[in-house]
Amino acid sequence: MSKKKLTGFYLIVAGLIIVVASYSLTHGQLAISASDLWAVIGGSGSRAQRLLVLDFRLPRIILAVLAGGALGMSGTILQSVTRNPLADTGILGINAGAGFTVLLFISFVETTTATVFLLPFVALIGALAAAGGIVLIAFDKRKGLTPVRMILTGVVLSTGISAMTILLTTKLDSENYRFVTMWQAGSIWGSNWSFVVAMIPWLLICFLAAMSRHRIYDILQLGDETAVSVGVNVGRERLLSLVLAVVAAAAAISVTGGIGFLGLISPHIVRGLGIKKHMNLLPASLLTGGLLLLLSDTLGRLLLPTGEIPAGVIVAIIGAPYFLYLLLKNDQ
Repeated sequence: MSKKKLTGFYLIVAGLIIVVASYSLTHGQLAISASDLWAVIGGSGSRAQRLLVLDFRLPRIILAVLAGGALGMSGTILQSVTRNPLADTGILGINAGAGFTVLLFISFVETTTATVFLLPFVALIGALAAAGGIVLIAFDKRKGLTPVRMILTGVVLSTGISAMTILLTTKLDSENYRFVTMWQAGSIWGSNWSFVVAMIPWLLICFLAAMSRHRIYDILQLGDETAVSVGVNVGRERLLSLVLAVVAAAAAISVTGGIGFLGLISPHIVRGLGIKKHMNLLPASLLTGGLLLLLSDTLGRLLLPTGEIPAGVIVAIIGAPYFLYLLLKNDQ
């Protein structure tokens, strides 16, 4: 893709994020006008309007973009280092592992401003445990980590973790049970500024680390033999990149719950537009993931007259058919 088209893509996606965010800020059960929104942005507006926009809706919007971006970037890394177009943290059971440990933590530890900053670490423990389980079970001495074995192992592992989660819910009171079900469906629950502050460093570090390795990801696409011939330690780079993808996904899951398919869809959309090099593929997938999750969360919040549909449900409605399409396409 030419630089002109690439710049146009970035501008369009950024513009769409601004449009969807503006619509989300002004619409809901308590709607405000565009002029009221500008008044709040300008530092005026009523106290109720400032509370609604600045304390409730804006941090949720930012979290949706950050978490969606992290999942989109994570999926890009996984698909690149495994050369598996179906790789995604949700399908592989990594999301389920991270979600289970966070739910376990929340169920027994009161959520305060201090404990909010522990959630990414707690999610990381579960995500790494799930990733380690996949590597141990799916690894073949002759063939290594094959795409089919990884997917089958991830599905089985995710099912087992889901069963453990259900068992956990039987021990919860009604309030925590409702929270757990919303979590499993993928609801952006941590919608305050503390979660935004906790999320930003993780995403920034993962993004910078991934961008510093973009040339390695390009080389890995040429095959292991070619990568080794130019001096790349394939085993080490693949392991480090898998850890990086897991860390990015865990940070997102700690504030969004079980959102699947987003890491699968985002890179494919970007590649379908002709963006192949990882120097551009990584940030483009990040922006696309952020837009998709923001759009899903906004639709889920506004489609019903009362209540809301979790963003993860909206993403799954789009992602599940797309996953089946890719699965059939790669079987041919």
